[in-house]
Amino acid sequence: MRETVSERYRKTLPGSWARWERARRVIPGGITHDGRHLTPFPLYIERAAGPRKWDVDGREYIDYWMGHGALFLGHSHPALVEAVQRQVARGTHYGACHELEIEWAEWITRLIPSAELVRFTMSGTEATHLALRLARAYTGRPKVVKFTGHFHGWHDGVSAGVNPPFEVPMSAGIPGAVLGEVLLAPPNDIGALEQLFGSRSDIGAVILEPSGGQAGVFPIDPGFLKDLRQLTQDRGTVLIFDEVITGFRYAPGGAQEYYGVTPDMTTLAKIVAGGLPGAAVCGRRDIVGLMAFGDDPEWNRTKRVAQNGTYNSNPVVSAAGIAMLSQIADGKLHEKANALGAELRGALNDVFRKAGAPMAAYGDVSIVHISLDGPAPVPGREAPKARNTGLVHKWRCAMILHGVDMSQNHGWMSAVHTDREIEETVQAVTRAVADLQAEGAV
Repeated sequence: MRETVSERYRKTLPGSWARWERARRVIPGGITHDGRHLTPFPLYIERAAGPRKWDVDGREYIDYWMGHGALFLGHSHPALVEAVQRQVARGTHYGACHELEIEWAEWITRLIPSAELVRFTMSGTEATHLALRLARAYTGRPKVVKFTGHFHGWHDGVSAGVNPPFEVPMSAGIPGAVLGEVLLAPPNDIGALEQLFGSRSDIGAVILEPSGGQAGVFPIDPGFLKDLRQLTQDRGTVLIFDEVITGFRYAPGGAQEYYGVTPDMTTLAKIVAGGLPGAAVCGRRDIVGLMAFGDDPEWNRTKRVAQNGTYNSNPVVSAAGIAMLSQIADGKLHEKANALGAELRGALNDVFRKAGAPMAAYGDVSIVHISLDGPAPVPGREAPKARNTGLVHKWRCAMILHGVDMSQNHGWMSAVHTDREIEETVQAVTRAVADLQAEGAV
């Protein structure tokens, strides 16, 4: 009798299995990020370079995780390695201001259309948290509109309406009072948003992923972005683009450059720090400037927006961010990565069509999403559906067995993937689809 994908996975990756068993004794569930949960156990990686990585069993993979989308230049890019090594020798934490943070902020203001001032954080979650605080302080209005299916990190204030069914928050342990500050709206429906704004006057901000929910898994209608920009301007509401994923990937100036729509504030992470733990909030001077100290002690105590963060603009992270942004500023690497993304999406759809599998590859620029159970979603035509988690895990295991590691939702191309990686990926996907069909999974 033919072995199942799960059985082969267990036999093929004994090193990962052993480490997961060890991890479970000291780490909840044996994982340190929910996105790395994989049944029967996660993959453990030992090293990575360029578009590839190697696991603890010595197996080689073409990587489409790319640091959760952060590694646009691939793993261990020489410019970033050199910048980090040089700075580590000069100091890792000064507890003081330094010139690198100025240069890093200057690069961001040069590239991102909405960026007049920049404030650094450590993660995308911290960035969206700070952006919402700024918007509420600026407008004096407490409510925030977010769209169903859109993800803005794991803090309490954005945990509503992330995954279907949307009436259930993303996590347990979130107070109802906090959830009540968030107003959920359907994406791509400007009429519904106009009705919501017409019924109340306490909306301080609208936040969204400008590519669509969950990095574009649920696509955006570009026309909706333009309508939303006009609506928020008319109502004096702060528009926040969460460009943690899209920033510096869609274009050097992010999705706002790509779509030609400029928000009031932008949150950045992933690529902005070259894959190291760094992030930022940037935007209009009159909004982000609320963080500056003034001469009036009473204003500082009651009106100023406060934010600490021991590792904000850490000098090592700053050095990596400068190296990263200087490499991608002219847009040439985007042209290459975007072309490879389109090539891979087309090749994978050929595989699915020839195999008669009800699957689809879709996406924009250098991002490749895969629908495992039907055609690609169309903006505004249907609500996001809950995923078949069993199929997702089986698919990931089958791909790993054939030498490709890709997240459950999408793959991120880097600027160092080549036609060789695409050719080998097509072969791997062909075999993975056959494995799932043999089990009757697709």
